[in-house]
Amino acid sequence: MADVEIDSAGLIADMGKRARAAARQLAASSSAAKSRALEAAAEAIREAAPEIMAANAADMARAEAAGLSGAMLDRLRLDARRIEAMAAGVATVALLRDPVGQLIDENRRPNGLVLRRIRVPIGVIGIIYESRPNVTADAASLCVKSGNAVILRGGSEAIESNRAIHAAFVAGLEQEGLPRDAVQLVPTTDRAAVGAMLGAEGMIDLVVPRGGKSLVSRVQAEARVPVLAHLDGINHVYVDASADPTMAEAITVNAKMRRTGICGAMETLLIDRSYPHAGALVGALVATSCEVRGDPGVRELVPAVLPASPADWDTEYLEAIASVAMVDGVDGAMAHIAAHGSHHTDAIVAGDESVAERFLAGVDSAIVLWNASTQFADGGEFGLGAEIGIATGRLHARGPVALEGLTTYKWIVRGTGQIRP
Repeated sequence: MADVEIDSAGLIADMGKRARAAARQLAASSSAAKSRALEAAAEAIREAAPEIMAANAADMARAEAAGLSGAMLDRLRLDARRIEAMAAGVATVALLRDPVGQLIDENRRPNGLVLRRIRVPIGVIGIIYESRPNVTADAASLCVKSGNAVILRGGSEAIESNRAIHAAFVAGLEQEGLPRDAVQLVPTTDRAAVGAMLGAEGMIDLVVPRGGKSLVSRVQAEARVPVLAHLDGINHVYVDASADPTMAEAITVNAKMRRTGICGAMETLLIDRSYPHAGALVGALVATSCEVRGDPGVRELVPAVLPASPADWDTEYLEAIASVAMVDGVDGAMAHIAAHGSHHTDAIVAGDESVAERFLAGVDSAIVLWNASTQFADGGEFGLGAEIGIATGRLHARGPVALEGLTTYKWIVRGTGQIRP
């Protein structure tokens, strides 16, 4: 059913006002109170599992009828296991150390002034996301724990799932005395609501987009509030001549095929021309029913590989497709990544420590791994409980953005009567 025409600017202004009041209450709440509320929210999600699955079934039916891709359907789909994982993620965040009030550093000036920097909440966070309904719970839990109110605007394809998850989550908050306005879900799928959020200066302090290139590009182009964003996950695995062949095969297959639709999936495999098992490595990828598109060197080794076009090196497939290129050692790999990467996640498989250290230092990505799958690019795997997203920029936060990334700081200055001469 289409949304009734609404005043999007007025809607977001009202939500922002209520979020600001809730943020003040959250900022004054104890760490124990926030943790109890999140534990209650996790239990409420578990109890609401039948309602959440029914809502998701409606979303899935509509998405399948609309012809969404397999990768998008996988992101949207919820089952009992994924709902339990969602609830467990909220409960895990409840146990994490609260960043609010943490001392960053302290300095005593010659005049006796004592300066301290402490972490404080950002205020009101706006999160615009697509497909994945688990983001509703992940983002809400991280924002509450870090003392921020949040306004969530999910994609139209997941609207029923998001509503069910949100209803359970805020019931848990209210049970423990925290304001339901701390976590608000935009009730309309009208795209004008996104524009209203992007222009909500003074009401929203930070916007975080999670979705495809068109969403992120729109947010970056139109936002009048600060944006914390990531671009495509054009992630690489480079297999050096010194790599153990068994390890190289396991990491490559896992990085591409464990879940092809996540932003940490490998999209391009780079192989050192001196690596003696290149044909077998490419063959292992082909054997998983992955479509491989290779450069002439790769096709010479495995003739069944399709020819790669120039666009392939700059494509985030998010499905069982990989591009493969032969490169001249670690320098060739780093040059390729610099030309085609998205500063998200890149990995090297190598037995030579000196080569690996050159790669780790020389690749300018938010996450760089040695002898590990790119699929570890995830806040939960980093011990952060959950994540708002993977930031690929260079300011404020980089890599998985979790509790610490949702805080800023202020200076506390204590004196004994000093005046400036």
